[in-house]
Amino acid sequence: MTLIDTAEVYSNGRSEELIGRVIAGQRDRVFLVSKVWPNHATGNGIARACEASLARLGTDHLDLYLLHWPSPDTDLSSIVAAFESLRSAGKIRAWGVSNFKVSDMEDLFRVSHGDRCATNQVAYNVGSRGIEHDLLPWCEQHGMPVMAYSPLGGAGVSLLRDPTLVHIGAAHSCSAAAVALAWTIRNGNVIAIPESGSAAHVKENAVALSLTLTPQELHTLDAAHPPPNR
Repeated sequence: MTLIDTAEVYSNGRSEELIGRVIAGQRDRVFLVSKVWPNHATGNGIARACEASLARLGTDHLDLYLLHWPSPDTDLSSIVAAFESLRSAGKIRAWGVSNFKVSDMEDLFRVSHGDRCATNQVAYNVGSRGIEHDLLPWCEQHGMPVMAYSPLGGAGVSLLRDPTLVHIGAAHSCSAAAVALAWTIRNGNVIAIPESGSAAHVKENAVALSLTLTPQELHTLDAAHPPPNR
């Protein structure tokens, strides 16, 4: 609930500046995540991008720093070395990747210290379950949590109006959003990062932490939103 996820590319840095103003004086209360754009992943670009993000956020370290997207032009070994250098310097506590497929993860793990990757941030929700086919099992096998963005469905937030989620939410006296989040984190290996536009949304989302869906409810959700064919 205290994780804040941002990136240098969000609103051209204005997202980081806004977060910096919000967390001023209470940095120790949040787990701060930002991401470096792949265009900055050559030479000393990662170090410079990290310093710029830290300045906008008004902090001396990130809890987690991610490579925003894979790119065929980037050298994974130099990226890992740059991340490890930032970690040794105390600029970041941990590093990871975002939007990596299984093949990308395997390439990463083949380079020196690539297995120090803390997480892979990808799209995942009850209406978009593609990673269950290969990526989620791969990450579980390697003891790596997945960070799920768009756990409420992303643009259009159609999941919040999904009749199955609404019905299950009514049975638990909670919102469809809480059901969607409880489903996403149900196995303990997925961290959900929902967007929250107000304190009321945050409180709604927090219900997911104490919501356990029944086997029948999980079956009902599987029927409404089938997992991928293996």
